[in-house]
Amino acid sequence: MEKFFKLQERGTTVRKEVVAGITTFLAMSYILAVNPGILGSIPGMPANSVFTATALAAAIGTLVMAFAANLPVALAPGMGLNAFFTYTVVFGMGYSWQTALTAVFLEGIVFIILSFFNVREAIVKAIPANLKKAVAVGIGLFIALIGLANAGVVSNETGTIIGFAALKGPALVAVIGLIITIALYALKVPGSILIGIVLTTVIGIPFGVTSVPEGFTPVSLPAAPLFCKFDFSSVLTIKFFTVFFTFFFVDVFDTVGTLVGVTAQAGLSDEEGNIPNVKQALLADAVGTVAGAALGTSTVTSFVESTAGVAAGGRTGLSSVVTALFFLLALFLAPLFLLVPGAATAPALIFVGFLMMKSVTGINFEDPTEGIPCFIAIIVMPFAYSIAEGIVWGVLAYVLVNAVTGKFKKISVITWILFVIFLLRFFLK
Repeated sequence: MEKFFKLQERGTTVRKEVVAGITTFLAMSYILAVNPGILGSIPGMPANSVFTATALAAAIGTLVMAFAANLPVALAPGMGLNAFFTYTVVFGMGYSWQTALTAVFLEGIVFIILSFFNVREAIVKAIPANLKKAVAVGIGLFIALIGLANAGVVSNETGTIIGFAALKGPALVAVIGLIITIALYALKVPGSILIGIVLTTVIGIPFGVTSVPEGFTPVSLPAAPLFCKFDFSSVLTIKFFTVFFTFFFVDVFDTVGTLVGVTAQAGLSDEEGNIPNVKQALLADAVGTVAGAALGTSTVTSFVESTAGVAAGGRTGLSSVVTALFFLLALFLAPLFLLVPGAATAPALIFVGFLMMKSVTGINFEDPTEGIPCFIAIIVMPFAYSIAEGIVWGVLAYVLVNAVTGKFKKISVITWILFVIFLLRFFLK
């Protein structure tokens, strides 16, 4: 282990790596409750099958990251991407979940190819930096809105477009859970999101929100995943390309942003911010995504919660191995995770929105050619209830406002290509 993971070289020990791996799992294991709740709302995608796919995909992606890149970064189906999969692609655009899985699968295949030829890094550099940050912020608002709506905290029952509903039942439990989660996070309690979910689930029992079935047992054999349920019939349409590109776009920047943040915190990146073994790290993300789609879940990506493990001392892929082993162990605890009601996962969704909101501080709103496209991308996502529309209108606004002001040099060739594709989308519907 010393030679392979370079423990001494990175100033760590086996004990530190084990503690870090457990810490990372506790920080991100809420995905085992949240992801089946989101994707499981789609008819034909049983929550227990999604749970199996979530745990297996997380373990596979994290193990590849550990052994190929030797980084303390864990992967799992990403927040935001699962919401886009469910609420935009399936419920909004009317695609079947099989077609959505096909888009995720093809995205992963393309990622693997691009990772080998170093194209992914080139695409990242071609997209405006401020717009990347705006996408994260918009997704955060979108996720928070989903959490509020799923718990019944906001609705249109007040007669307005949207407003606060009566705080009772699931809505009241969700608000209590959000307060608990905020308090735990402010007190810097490790695994605050997961602990918040657990406490909210327990609080929901006397409110009749959490339903414990008779003869409940927390341990069971894993359900069969939705293996290779693909539908390639729509892949040659412009509409499908928009779906594919949105998965692609969000995953690229979510992964790269997470890798930059985690490696910087761990002191592993150089003075210019270059990520060690970045090619292998991006490949791990791509392999995880392909495996996840084949098993029946949305895009797998690097989790920013890995920073919790880094804070606990994690510096190598050994901590990722530990995290992956805990995801495999969780396969046999599906009934326990699936007991969690929507009112208990809603605070997690809302709070993840807060975490993603931090990117707004890095956006240059003083320059209208930067600020206006970012503003449009941010507001369109929650208001149109679509991550895809936010990205489309953000790119369109960026090209138009810079072209009108004569700043053609700011617009890359790739951005122009996207602009044309997105314009054609309106005429080819």
